[in-house]
Amino acid sequence: MLEKLVNGFESFLFRNRAWVVGIFVFLTLFLGFQASQLKMDAAFIKNIPLHHSYMQTYLKHQKDFGGANSIMVAVEDTSGNIFNANYFDTLKNVHDQLFFIPGVDRAQVKSIFSPSTRFTEVVEDGFAGGPVIPADFSTSVSGLETVRDNIEKAGIVGRLIANDYSAAMVSAQLMDFDPQTGKPLDTIAFAAQLEKELRGKFETDKVKIHIIGFAKMAGDVADGAKGVLLFFVIAILITAVMVYLFSKSIILTVLPLVCSLTAVVWQLGLLTVIGFGLDPMSILVPFLVFAIGVSHGVQMINAVRRRVMDGQTTKAAAASAFRSLLVPGGVALLSDTVGFITLLSIDIGIIRELAISASLGVGVIIFTNLILLPLVISFTEIKVNKTADPTAEEVRTEAIWRFLARFATPKYAVVVIIATVVLYFAGLQQANQMKIGDLQGGAPALHQDSRYNLDTFFITDHFSITTDVMTVIVEAAPEACTYHDVLTQIDEFEWLVRNTPGVESTVSLASVAKKVNAGFNEGNPRWEVLPRTTASLVQAIGQIPTTSGLLNGDCSVMPVYLFMKDHKAETIETVVAKVKAVAAKMDNDKLQFKLASGPVGVMAATNEAVAEAQLPMMLYVYGAVFVLCLISFKSLKATVAVIIPLYVVSTLAQALMTQLDIGLAVSTLPVIALGVGIGVDYGIYILSTMSSKLSNGMPVQQAYYEALVERGSAVIFTGLTLAIGVSTWFFSALKFQMDMGILLTFMFVVNMLGAIIILPALAAVFWRQPK
Repeated sequence: MLEKLVNGFESFLFRNRAWVVGIFVFLTLFLGFQASQLKMDAAFIKNIPLHHSYMQTYLKHQKDFGGANSIMVAVEDTSGNIFNANYFDTLKNVHDQLFFIPGVDRAQVKSIFSPSTRFTEVVEDGFAGGPVIPADFSTSVSGLETVRDNIEKAGIVGRLIANDYSAAMVSAQLMDFDPQTGKPLDTIAFAAQLEKELRGKFETDKVKIHIIGFAKMAGDVADGAKGVLLFFVIAILITAVMVYLFSKSIILTVLPLVCSLTAVVWQLGLLTVIGFGLDPMSILVPFLVFAIGVSHGVQMINAVRRRVMDGQTTKAAAASAFRSLLVPGGVALLSDTVGFITLLSIDIGIIRELAISASLGVGVIIFTNLILLPLVISFTEIKVNKTADPTAEEVRTEAIWRFLARFATPKYAVVVIIATVVLYFAGLQQANQMKIGDLQGGAPALHQDSRYNLDTFFITDHFSITTDVMTVIVEAAPEACTYHDVLTQIDEFEWLVRNTPGVESTVSLASVAKKVNAGFNEGNPRWEVLPRTTASLVQAIGQIPTTSGLLNGDCSVMPVYLFMKDHKAETIETVVAKVKAVAAKMDNDKLQFKLASGPVGVMAATNEAVAEAQLPMMLYVYGAVFVLCLISFKSLKATVAVIIPLYVVSTLAQALMTQLDIGLAVSTLPVIALGVGIGVDYGIYILSTMSSKLSNGMPVQQAYYEALVERGSAVIFTGLTLAIGVSTWFFSALKFQMDMGILLTFMFVVNMLGAIIILPALAAVFWRQPK
């Protein structure tokens, strides 16, 4: 039945090949225009698991306490002392410039020039205070000395002023939309504006500007992603040379490359049609689409070339190659597509968009490389050198196939399988040690010596706080902060968490209220306790405005801020575990301690979402491949023979991640699925050729030998070509692209080796001939 459908489809296409090619050309022009309208999109909201319990808490209180999408600008005086007229003029200008950039929440811009940045001191009559920068401030010696005194009284050293007085901080929260247009905030354009309006205007030999925050990081990643185009061009050139060496024909070199690039154009155009942008994290997908297209294109030209050498016309050879490859190629591409679709199960917008982007790209390859390519080839005239005697190269190739065919004999199969089992368990031991989350300081998507990470390290070294903040939200009844027992519990919670490894410092309404109470008692440290009466508590808390971020309007929500030494996976796991353990003991009807807000709160939620998605994703990917292979081969043995090498390679890839200190994060989680999706192609092409011969009673070794003769060159060629192409990513300006390049190079090569070594060994066991 399937054979009749394929033959009928082939007959229809090749009878109307001019019309069909014309339709492809029209669609390519239309989608090419759509692709030209594609824009980069790096919205913050796409990077968080919105339905995670932490993010529900985050979104619930984002309006009152700000979110994790913040910007920190450290203005450094290169002399090491900020108390000079030039520096203060520059700091004021930076504050004002940031205040007026569209997308900044102006109410949340903080620096020593903010009216809300105030100091309080104890005097004979009680308290006195005012803004750190007085209304009559001047950059005279006396004016600067007054500001220095106010800074020390305000207790903002380490937060708004560097510990060594070499820099000052200007921070701001960002809105989700551009108030001028009402559209979602263009994060990449905003980052470019920060660079232009702040660093470009104010950085000199005397003053350095350091900028960190999600928006700036996304902008730097987008800038680095522009280099992907260069790597794409390099990959095309490398692939072109390799395809020519393989096919020895200009036509058979150009056509698969053109059809693969057509698939890329279709993919990018379809993204625009459905209203998507291209995120910096998924900008590598077009290359993978091109790589997969070339892989299937090489199988097609290999089949056509062999048939032409057997004496067929180009048109007849193209039609015959189409018939023989449509089913195995279609199954392989459907396996890829369904595998990528399984990424939709992960509740993170950026991964879901990557899943849709990759699925569209691989889906269109069915049309461009399995249908368009043979049709276009049929219009050409391919000439090959046909000689009666085999060439030296053909003799060498036959010797290689004879050698590899030994793996399909029981004697060698046993050795291969034992070695595979040993490798698997060694890899599994390492894979089980793989960490979830980031394993390096700074932005993991960028190299440690990138400008962004150098800015991060400067701020970390000179200030007591950074963007590595986790906020625990304490929810209670209205006016709860006027009750001693409530604040006592918050104070106890804060103390327990403060003494957790990885937490540098903490602040909450309770800890600040104790300092205020001491101030009411002549600054005596013995009075740095929480007042026991409601009246005294009201007096202390009345000095703490809601703009401090320590309480909301009715005092029913009181965050506890945890300033952490970094956002590495181990640090986050330790702190989250401690918060959960303490909260479980202290939660009651009056108040609850809820995770989490702040940048590290978002990271914690993301890490947990990735950890939860890892096993289901792998089950979905392998489940999809299993079902499609079973439908295609109609054999459980054949299906298992394809799946086992893929699973072993996936385990070894995770072990490699452990060895290279690459954590399982948003940027690396899809790599395993991508590797499985691309790797399955090798096994399907080889086993589809073997299975028909095995069903006719041919010995396993001979069936494998003939499969190698027919498709072995194409399989080995594509594995090596794709590996060489992605190996150039090692030189990328983006750390995550370099990591993906290493992992994909490994998976391309080792999946290819698995298909030509492990698969025939399994076949020798599963189809063992009776003696």
